[in-house]
Amino acid sequence: MATDHFRNEEELFELEDVFDEYRKGHLQPLSETTLELQRWLADYSSSYYIAQRLKRKPQIARKLRRLKVRLTQLQDIGGCRIIVAKNRDVDRLQIFIEEQVAKHGAFQVERITDYREKGRDDTGYRALHMILKRDGFSLELQIRSGVQHYWAEFIERTSVIYGYHLKESEGDPNVIQYFKRLSDAFYDIEGGRQLPSSAKLEIDGLRVNALKIIEQSERHQVLDSYVNEGIIKTLIEKEANIGKGLNNWIIVFDWNSGSFVSWDIVGRSPDDAIRAYVENEKNFPSEEGFEVVLIGSSEVSTVRRTHSHYFGIESQDSVLESLDASIAGFVRKIDLDISARHILLCLYRKHYWGTKAVSRETLKNHFCQNVFTFDESLMALIEKALVIDDGGLSLNLSMKKVVESYVSLS
Repeated sequence: MATDHFRNEEELFELEDVFDEYRKGHLQPLSETTLELQRWLADYSSSYYIAQRLKRKPQIARKLRRLKVRLTQLQDIGGCRIIVAKNRDVDRLQIFIEEQVAKHGAFQVERITDYREKGRDDTGYRALHMILKRDGFSLELQIRSGVQHYWAEFIERTSVIYGYHLKESEGDPNVIQYFKRLSDAFYDIEGGRQLPSSAKLEIDGLRVNALKIIEQSERHQVLDSYVNEGIIKTLIEKEANIGKGLNNWIIVFDWNSGSFVSWDIVGRSPDDAIRAYVENEKNFPSEEGFEVVLIGSSEVSTVRRTHSHYFGIESQDSVLESLDASIAGFVRKIDLDISARHILLCLYRKHYWGTKAVSRETLKNHFCQNVFTFDESLMALIEKALVIDDGGLSLNLSMKKVVESYVSLS
């Protein structure tokens, strides 16, 4: 959609109006589909995270140029993402959704593309994609395991720091090759297969080479900021005042500083949401390092899981991890969220082990007052037997090595 593709600015503005209207048409059927999936998933026995988004204008423009297709041929302008724990859960969820579609017929499954076994040839991306049809609009449902999602968010984060869209095959082939091999390794490990030492050495060699390329890139940005998790606590309170239902959120992220410019509810009406979306896209152009996203969620706290590349950019040194660190990262970070690790770290630093315990109230209201998902995260720690709740809270001495491995990643 670059201006040099059109005769004059007037023609460009007319086409942008058509584009905005066409994109807006996807929001209502997308929201209805997301809500339908949530209702169905109430009977689903495993944990999951779900959110929806409308594709960003720069993404759409790049895809149109790359594929040389018409706007109406794109099938992922409206998209929904579901993250489940394991790869086998992706299979279970696919069958579950197909059964529900056959039973209720609210929308149709038009096509299923499974990228999990081989990964996409160009990047190694892995996920299951279902193209759904509702009210004449095509919508894309992505289903990923926690490991597949970790890889996808990792490459997104690196893309911004590198300055090239790696998932769209932009950038040096050596950097892309690193992510392809890392994806293969993750797939094997998730499937219970041991990696030979030679494969680890190869991937770490690719990592070192990729890091040098990224550091030498003219577009390279050094990001060492860490997003204040307290923003979600504020948004949860705002969400509670509005009431239950799927809300549309506009987030504006500044990749130059690694921080949020704004994040606010823009209403459930497609007209209001698109109006705010377009206005923010104009005010915060992508060429200047801003990213404007329209996300729909019934529980805003889950956005940290479904769009985690906006969170936790801790240091430039960890952009491209060693393979062992990456493996430890997805094993630990996927099954324990940052709030749980914060609780662990607090108990560890204050030496609450075994018989030396602290009350739940003291831990929650004094030591961990900024942990907004305290109760949920603490329960996860107790279920994993990392924390003992015996009238007071303390770390489990018999799990000392495991606790220390989590704390080392915090």
